[in-house]
This record gives sequence, structure tokens and C-alpha cells, in this order.
Amino acid sequence: MKISAKGRYAISFMLDLAAFNTGEPIPIKDIAKRQDIPEKFLEQIVSDMNRAGYVKSIRGAQGGYMLRYAPKEYSLDMILKLTEKNLVPNELDRKDLSQDKPGDGVVLRVHDKINHALNQVLKDITLEDMMEWQQEDWRDYSI
Repeated sequence: MKISAKGRYAISFMLDLAAFNTGEPIPIKDIAKRQDIPEKFLEQIVSDMNRAGYVKSIRGAQGGYMLRYAPKEYSLDMILKLTEKNLVPNELDRKDLSQDKPGDGVVLRVHDKINHALNQVLKDITLEDMMEWQQEDWRDYSI
């Protein structure tokens, strides 16, 4: 599985909203600057997240975005399903495989197990987990 730039930026956007949550909306330009994401590209991601109901949009001079739920309520799976076309580890052309050939059935089964395991990992990782990992990285960083 390959995570696209849009997927990485979506994760960064959601992490930013969680990490810099003060109870006030965060302007998109602040997030774009902090995360080094082109603002126009970030607007597309924000639109997807807003349409999915993952963020709250506050209009006006003091407006911006906020998470709709607690960070533990968001899984990596939820975020990436909005940005990635496919969360399968790699494409397997099933039409080239046959249940009649002894090895092909095994290959299909292995592929399905890998796909299931990956999906479970993506569901198990929450935005809260990623925030904790990010804080650990910040603590470990020194000049």
C-alpha cells in the first residue's frame, strides 16, 4: 500500500487540529504554514473531512476548523479512506488466478490475510495514538 501526498497531508491536518486544540477554531492558513502544506491543496482535504463530518467549520474573522470528536474516536483507516483510492497492500489480479491450480488458491488466501491484517492495523491506530507518538518524537528531538 502506498499512501499518497493527499493521505499524508490529511493525517498531518488532523494531527495539527488535535495537537493545537485550545477550544478555539484553527485557521487553515495557520495549519498550512505549520505543516508546510500548500493552502489550496489543504482546502481540498478540509472539504473532504468536513463533508465526512470529521471536522467543524467555524466561519468569520475568528473562524477556522476544529475536530468534531475526541482524537481517540478517529482511526487512521477513517482518514485514509477519504483520501486513498485503495488500501490494499498491492493489487492482485484475481482473473489471472484460478482455484483449480493448487498454488493459486494459496496465493489468494495469503493475499486476503495480508489485506485483512493491514485493515485491522489501520483501524486500531487512532489519532490519539499518533499524537502520543508525535509527542515522543518531539521529546527525543534535540539540537
